[in-house]
Amino acid sequence: MTARRRGGGVPVRRLTVLYDANCPLCAHLRAWLIRQPQLVPLSLVPAGSAEAERLYPGLDHSRTLREITVIGDQGQIFGGTAAWIVCLWALAEHRPKAYWLATPAGAPFVRVTMLAAAKYREATADRPAGTADPAAGPPCDDRCEIPR
Repeated sequence: MTARRRGGGVPVRRLTVLYDANCPLCAHLRAWLIRQPQLVPLSLVPAGSAEAERLYPGLDHSRTLREITVIGDQGQIFGGTAAWIVCLWALAEHRPKAYWLATPAGAPFVRVTMLAAAKYREATADRPAGTADPAAGPPCDDRCEIPR
């Protein structure tokens, strides 16, 4: 996958996934991502944490708590559906599915999945995540952005 920047395409060699550590669904997906064979190394950092703010001082960190954000090693920023797709693209067993999901035929499936995730986050907003990092910031505020 290539993200466009000045001067053409820049290959992605490493990705940082900012996730809401206080959201049960996000914590579950983080654990799942870590267990998967990766073609592109993933670093998972709690959104809104001191580490995230140190690594990406110019980023809107309150938004990263509402929407999954993935950052490439050359400064590429993926949010919303693109962030989910790039996470799958980084995984050995899911890259072909990521390519399909990035097409017009796959887009409705990504949208439905994100809507379901937002509903699940809303339903579990009051439940603490078993793996939540208390230093990661405020708990899930159920204001997840729904793709249009």
